[in-house]
Amino acid sequence: MQRRTFVSSLLAAGAASAPAQTRREHPNLLMIMADQWRGDCLGCDGHPVVKTPNLDRLAREGARFTHAYSSTPTCTPARAGLLTGLSPWNHGMLGYGRVSRQYPLTKPQALRDAGYYTLSIGKNHFTPQRNLHGYHRVILDESGRAESPDFLSDYRAWFHSQAPSLNPDETGIGWNDYRAKPYVLPEHLHPTVWTADVATNFLKTYKRPEPFYLKVSFARPHSPYDPPPRFHRVYEEAAIPKAAVGKWAERNRERNNKSFEAWRGDLGEAQARGSRAGYYGAVSHIDEQIGRILDMLERQGQLERTLILFFSDHGDMTGDHHLWRKSYAYEPSARVPMLMRWPEGLISARRGQVREEPVELRDILPTLLDAAGGSTQRPLDGQSLLRCVAKNGSGWRESIDLEHDVCYDRSNHWSALTDGRWKYIFHARDGEEQLFDLRKDPAELHDLAGDTAFESGLRQWRSRMIEQMNVRGDAWVKGGKLALRPESILYSPNYRRG
Repeated sequence: MQRRTFVSSLLAAGAASAPAQTRREHPNLLMIMADQWRGDCLGCDGHPVVKTPNLDRLAREGARFTHAYSSTPTCTPARAGLLTGLSPWNHGMLGYGRVSRQYPLTKPQALRDAGYYTLSIGKNHFTPQRNLHGYHRVILDESGRAESPDFLSDYRAWFHSQAPSLNPDETGIGWNDYRAKPYVLPEHLHPTVWTADVATNFLKTYKRPEPFYLKVSFARPHSPYDPPPRFHRVYEEAAIPKAAVGKWAERNRERNNKSFEAWRGDLGEAQARGSRAGYYGAVSHIDEQIGRILDMLERQGQLERTLILFFSDHGDMTGDHHLWRKSYAYEPSARVPMLMRWPEGLISARRGQVREEPVELRDILPTLLDAAGGSTQRPLDGQSLLRCVAKNGSGWRESIDLEHDVCYDRSNHWSALTDGRWKYIFHARDGEEQLFDLRKDPAELHDLAGDTAFESGLRQWRSRMIEQMNVRGDAWVKGGKLALRPESILYSPNYRRG
């Protein structure tokens, strides 16, 4: 009861801060995202072990996008694309930097202008942490960014009010740690539970006249891999798939350092299995909490009045190709889950669709604006997923651009293109190219760039990349060829500083 009272006070403060507006006949908007969730970690995606019954339900009752990507697959640039509806070059973040303090157009402000009450719960990863970017209210879990004299996240404040003698980090594994361990504190204190508690309480008590835009952003399954013991046990004895390792990945076998935050190295089959057991447990724990949110929507009679989107900001290598964490062009890092369930009457489309068009985080803002009846005078790089589904993919893009500036080491610096069938990667430091046939080789075990049988295809994808990069200048394309970029170029000229 005390916990609910604290959460209720947060929500009441948020609701009081915005003037009431006349309700418009547009659907509520519920955007659920997780941090570092691999695109293949869904039961409906065919994973042989992972259990996600609630997300599988969304797929059955809506659409699943099998080739969904995060163009710059680390937390902050991914969230910049999500916030602005723009490509990395146009929002300005080409790697892991700081989300700009302001943009000409942001998703929460555009939806607020369209008549919505806007609330964000969980992780935003903005700078400063309480930057609203147009939200009426943010209720934060920024646990991965340690407490400081000038910032305490709402989750941490709640935790200290409930358990003043306990340490929220008692489980003892770090924010980029490859180890896994069951959560050692009472389950109701877990940040995943707290995020769902705040979200369900909002839905239960929402009485404002205007429709809502609610962002629910879980900080897991990003490490620490610390699911409650009952979820960890589910996968301890499961037939967990071994890490996929291509012959080309032999260069990643040597461990980059001896810390628990290593980003490269063959840590052994037992460690990969243990890490995945904890990671999968965190995935299923979040799925259960999403089920609570969906149940509350139904109990409040709002399910058929709400557009629901689920996705993540990027994936997690979890040992594939001897790589850990994220920031890579490969599928476990760059491909994300993407599910959409629309309310009756919003569009006319068959439910249970499986779409193969390449989609990306930049498409979320246009999708929500499409549902909200909002508009913008500024051009967006994204497109509405609603229109993709309603028009059976007609007029959709052929491929999507991916890239990441130097991360962890200068060797990890690349640009890529994919249409969901093929993927071309250009490594900026030394000019190495990779080509994968994702339809025949979804685990990217076989690099075809050196195979003479695929020379023509390699040339075609290289030409596409040159065309894509040509507008950027000599640092990217010089003399009609892709230029080497041995040094970091973290921000494009379009990044808004200050």
